[in-house]
Amino acid sequence: MSAPADETGNGEAPGEPRRLLHSYGRRRGRKLKPNQKTLIEGTLPGLSVARPAPGGRFDVPTLFGFAPRAVWLEVGFGGGEHLAHQAANNPDVALIGAEPFVNGMVSALQHIGRLGLANVRLYQGDARDLLPAFGDASIEKLFVLHPDPWPKLRHHKRRIVQKPFLDEAARLLVPGGELRLATDDESYLLWMLERVPAHPAFEWTARTADDWRLYPPDAIETRYAAKARAEGRKPTMLRFRRR
Repeated sequence: MSAPADETGNGEAPGEPRRLLHSYGRRRGRKLKPNQKTLIEGTLPGLSVARPAPGGRFDVPTLFGFAPRAVWLEVGFGGGEHLAHQAANNPDVALIGAEPFVNGMVSALQHIGRLGLANVRLYQGDARDLLPAFGDASIEKLFVLHPDPWPKLRHHKRRIVQKPFLDEAARLLVPGGELRLATDDESYLLWMLERVPAHPAFEWTARTADDWRLYPPDAIETRYAAKARAEGRKPTMLRFRRR
């Protein structure tokens, strides 16, 4: 009998290959319109990050065509509005966004095209596939905004904010780098606050209630946050510093 799934995010027995449980739900929504299919088939390949071979590492200047001041990564960028906002306001930073939902990928491509962004690359899939290809202390900011909360107790093992992810985030972030989390689910908020400050690599930067009740000046409210607010839920953004 296989070992039960736990907070490692895996349900395999010792000695079996590591298998990541999906931390997201569906991959496709409404049927794509012809112009949306053109974006996926014609534009996305030129901006895509390929899943690296085992043991492979990213050559960021080659991937982007310039040597960036820093690298930022957004895990599950949703509709891409936050990713595009950060890219537009930080042209010297290389931003990589990962999102399995194809309709979200279309939305991101529309933002990138409208703003003429050259400092964004995209991965259609689970961001955790990419993490091993980044070197130690190679990322300045890591965003995980409104991940799937998996509210049912039996699904909590699918939440992305687990110790293995935090261990990898600690490896990737530069000293003083930032892990930024957002959620509108109260259960997931408590889950995050129980786990991230307890990790030895992270310090919660909040000093007053407004530090988590209000968004920082460089952030924007995503469509998911706006929807939550309209439905009576309060979006919360947490910022943690890599020690």
